[in-house]
Amino acid sequence: MNPWLLSLLGGALIGLSVSLMLLWNGRVTGISGILNGALHFKKTDWLWRVLFVAGLIVGGFILSALWPETIMNQSTRTPIYLAVAGWLVGFGTVMGSGCTSGHGVCGLSRLSIRSIVATLSFMIMGIVIVAAMRKLGVF
Repeated sequence: MNPWLLSLLGGALIGLSVSLMLLWNGRVTGISGILNGALHFKKTDWLWRVLFVAGLIVGGFILSALWPETIMNQSTRTPIYLAVAGWLVGFGTVMGSGCTSGHGVCGLSRLSIRSIVATLSFMIMGIVIVAAMRKLGVF
């Protein structure tokens, strides 16, 4: 299948999923917030979060088993490097009170000023960091 069609289908599925989550549960589908809630046990709000995160993980394994070319690690970075990068991303989501899935997908669609500012900040800083790292020869 054409790559842009796959991207379009993926985007439509994400939009449908976050809409259903908001309609059925009244909750924004921000992955960092859902994961944070799963890690901090609250009896009334814990199970659905754990199942949601488990579904993301299981879905990744299913996708990898059915279409391994869709999830290929093409990085030449060491596992420690990737772990530190992941930790920094997690730290950034705490500082930004959410991640791109919450602010960029859910917040923008609700015209949240906070999410507009956060998404612009994510994008601008991402561009600045990549430009700086390319200039320094890291990439």
